[in-house]
Amino acid sequence: MTRAIRLEFRKMRRLRTIPVVAALVIAVALLSSVWQFSSSTQNTFDDPSEVPWASFLLTYTLMAAMTSPLLTAVIASRQTDIEHSGAGWTLAATAGYTPGALCRAKLAALALILLPATAVQTLLVIGAGLVAGMHVPTDIGPWLGYTVWLYLINTAFCALHIWLAAQVENQLVSVGLGMLGAFLAVFSLFMPPAVTRLIPWGYYAVITHITQDGDGFAYTTPQYAWPLAFLVVATAAFALGTRRLNSIER
Repeated sequence: MTRAIRLEFRKMRRLRTIPVVAALVIAVALLSSVWQFSSSTQNTFDDPSEVPWASFLLTYTLMAAMTSPLLTAVIASRQTDIEHSGAGWTLAATAGYTPGALCRAKLAALALILLPATAVQTLLVIGAGLVAGMHVPTDIGPWLGYTVWLYLINTAFCALHIWLAAQVENQLVSVGLGMLGAFLAVFSLFMPPAVTRLIPWGYYAVITHITQDGDGFAYTTPQYAWPLAFLVVATAAFALGTRRLNSIER
């Protein structure tokens, strides 16, 4: 498996996966931060009762929900499409890698990319708040918790799109599903929790650490059992799906 992961990183250099991820990380950070530099927003920076970091985290949550499904779809599709276009499945089989094992190696490699990308994305957003002049102490706990769960949910959807991209040769299907997922993820933030939990992309809303408190916002602790159950189901589905890929002739 270690050798297969190294091979995936070599493919990433050809596909320019890291520049694509970096560009989207910077875009999310900019979209999440631009509002902080307005004069009306900066008036709340010195007032702890306004909980400025909470409203900032809400904006970040919205932007991440809008872009993360598309990010995972694009990088997973690109990483898998190369096998379709270059007879990669056959070449991998001659090297002793089944399609299922190859997909698992792709997930491991992309997960290693998403980990620092998600962390840097959050740090850029927090840094923008400090540059804008937010003097209220940063609430590290909710930001850290959201970042960890965002990474885990992104990895789960990356697994989904790797399997789908391997199953269906037309990559427009995977990317199109990612675009639909982005739409559903954003609107899930405004749906009742009972409905949100029924939508896979709704878990971008389930992991939010912000809630409406009257006319303002306040921190909240998500019900971790739900996203944890989602991750368990996603892991089992990916394991089963990649195992079934081995029985498909390519």
